[in-house]
Amino acid sequence: MLKIGLTGGIGSGKSSVSQHFKKWGAHIFDADTVAKNILNNNEIAQNEVISEFGTDVLGANGRIDKSKLSRIVFQDEDNQLTLNTIIHPYVFTEIDKDFDLTLSKGENDIFVVDAALIYESGADTHMDYVIVVTSHLGLRVERVLARGDLSRNEFLKRVELQWSDEEKVQMADFIILNNSSEDNLLEEAKKTYDLLL
Repeated sequence: MLKIGLTGGIGSGKSSVSQHFKKWGAHIFDADTVAKNILNNNEIAQNEVISEFGTDVLGANGRIDKSKLSRIVFQDEDNQLTLNTIIHPYVFTEIDKDFDLTLSKGENDIFVVDAALIYESGADTHMDYVIVVTSHLGLRVERVLARGDLSRNEFLKRVELQWSDEEKVQMADFIILNNSSEDNLLEEAKKTYDLLL
């Protein structure tokens, strides 16, 4: 079973590609969702986050408030690195567990780790191949603003803290361009998927 890293900047269309891959038979490990679950449910990880960032990240219920944490973490590279250093080892453990379980079932030929920070976390070194979904910045801004969960400034701040598309593309094994229609993205994704089989 191939282990594939699927990455792309915010608003690139990575999640759409991931959904297509799932439909075609790949097992998807959604690293961003798993990281959120760790923050919500893993007390050891929560305590590490609180000891690093202080009680400013807590909501009224005494639990970590995602929006407060995001505001602090996306202020600068050091804060982001600190959070990632806490959370990534837990995510890597979950990837290994899920990979072994999926392999033992023998139902999938491709195991996809869908993650925004494949390169930044060093996860690329554990993959057979890495696919980068890339798109013009203007289109990414439009998509993110249309979703309504981030302001333009918040989006640009996050882009600034991630590796640039150019850096990722240079290191990628496969590149999926998403500068056109949904149909075109589907076509490009299918071409790449078929190359993996």
